Amino acid sequence: MEQLSGGEMLIRALADEGVEFLFGYPGGAVLHIYDAIFQQDKVKHILVRHEQAAGHAADGYARATGKVGCVLVTSGPGATNTVTPIATAYMDNIPMVVISGQVPSHLVGEDAFQETDMIGVSRPIVKHSFQIRHASEIPGVVKKAFYIASSGRPGPVVIDIPKDCTNPNEKFDYDYPTKVKLRSYTPPGRGHAGQIKKAVDELLAAKRPVIYAGGGVVQGNASHLLTELVRTLGYPCTNTLMGLGAYPGSDPQFIGMLGMHGTYEANMAMHHSDVILAVGARFDDRVTNNTAKFCPNAKIIHIDIDPAAISKTVRVDIPIVGAVEPVLTDMLAQIKAEAEIKPDAEALKIWWEQITQWRARHGLRYEPAQPGEMKPQQVVEMLYKVTNGQAYVTSDVGQHQMFAALYYKYDRPRQWINSGGLGTMGFGLPAAMGVKFAFPDAIVACVTGEASIQMNIQELSTCLQYGLPVKIININNRSLGMVKQWQDMQYEGRHSNSYMDSLPDFVKLVEAYGHVGMKITDPDQLESKMREAFAMTDRLVFLDIYVDPSEHVYPMHIAKGSMRDMLLSKTERT
Repeated sequence: MEQLSGGEMLIRALADEGVEFLFGYPGGAVLHIYDAIFQQDKVKHILVRHEQAAGHAADGYARATGKVGCVLVTSGPGATNTVTPIATAYMDNIPMVVISGQVPSHLVGEDAFQETDMIGVSRPIVKHSFQIRHASEIPGVVKKAFYIASSGRPGPVVIDIPKDCTNPNEKFDYDYPTKVKLRSYTPPGRGHAGQIKKAVDELLAAKRPVIYAGGGVVQGNASHLLTELVRTLGYPCTNTLMGLGAYPGSDPQFIGMLGMHGTYEANMAMHHSDVILAVGARFDDRVTNNTAKFCPNAKIIHIDIDPAAISKTVRVDIPIVGAVEPVLTDMLAQIKAEAEIKPDAEALKIWWEQITQWRARHGLRYEPAQPGEMKPQQVVEMLYKVTNGQAYVTSDVGQHQMFAALYYKYDRPRQWINSGGLGTMGFGLPAAMGVKFAFPDAIVACVTGEASIQMNIQELSTCLQYGLPVKIININNRSLGMVKQWQDMQYEGRHSNSYMDSLPDFVKLVEAYGHVGMKITDPDQLESKMREAFAMTDRLVFLDIYVDPSEHVYPMHIAKGSMRDMLLSKTERT
């Protein structure tokens, strides 16, 4: 049997697990591991400029591919700098393995240089964590970590490795497990047949149905089944922010995103529905508004792989615990087996007529720009036009995120990459890097704002080193847009610390990093400049686009109301 050091075991185990890219940053506690990386060529290490960016890049890679993202950082500040990306992945159920170096075993607990209890620090925001006690444990722990991260409800796993466990002078037998079994961990598989039968019967009897799909459909690789189900039934489908792309955004049966900034027709349809099929969604507060007023006349069917998510915030009538793919497969088979039972065609016709009226009532309209000005909605619509709807779109967090979610039509899963649950500014650029590593020939656009981009702008250096020609769409409104919107609406326009004064000249800054920068203030140049940028297939281009700083995102839920209670513009409310 081959003998390897702990550091060599770790990298060999990652290679045996199929890891393609390892995003990281070296430091004292992981130097033995980095030496092992140097002596092999299967696992490619990507040197970022900040550990937070390593986590977000691995996260973006995982979201775009469905594979487990992998991170390597040193102890102390290196490890704690990954806390935000770990929490980001945890909130959105993204599979990720974070390997953190640790001080030597005999110094653990001694407040040694760059010591931090990474297991304790990360415990509330990981699916599981391990600390290596002996080098021989490494192959088995790596196998378990990847299995836990990717199975069931996915999430991040931390492996903390003391430096002495990677000593190159100590060799041990290397044997990578072919499978793993954990006595206390058995992810759900198929759903209960009786519950599925009840759900199908309820769906087929519905008069005003809505299919509400979330990120679990994307993570569960079940978008094709969701699409087949929606088209088979002829029902309207809405997606959460995390579920965009789970059902084709350009399809007539898609009624848009729902929730706080969801479309008028999606929120109205949900409120007035009589049966809701929730698939891989968790009824979070950005969807439901006031849960006491949520969809008062609807029977709710909920499919989720995590039993803890069932009736957690909203009571459901028919719970189905199981992986989305086999549950939807069984549901479709049941519908086909009962082919003689059809949805009520007349009721469905009336329902669609009502939805069409709601769609005409608002339809994501916005006030036209004043001469010489641009609206942020125009920028996203132009991005959709120029990329033919084919781009992977990453975003940061704020108004630009909502505009990108609402005005770009996502026709396939894993095309829309954003931080939903945690709402992490600084996510967009490193996530775009992760996507570009996964799909080097794909169009990758990062929609950001002048505040968010500065949180990880140092990664422009990483993009230069590895030749990553992502396109950065900076929707520049010279303020913390969403903060300012809330201050306009709730604080009588008192803009406390929401203006971004003394912004850099982004064109010069980007050029200093070796990339191409373009400043756009004239709406007549928007299309030509954007087409010019995307024609540069081998260069990173930063488009600094100045938009109307007073624009708000609408629709918007009225706080403590029901789903039908919305602001439709600065002067309209339902």
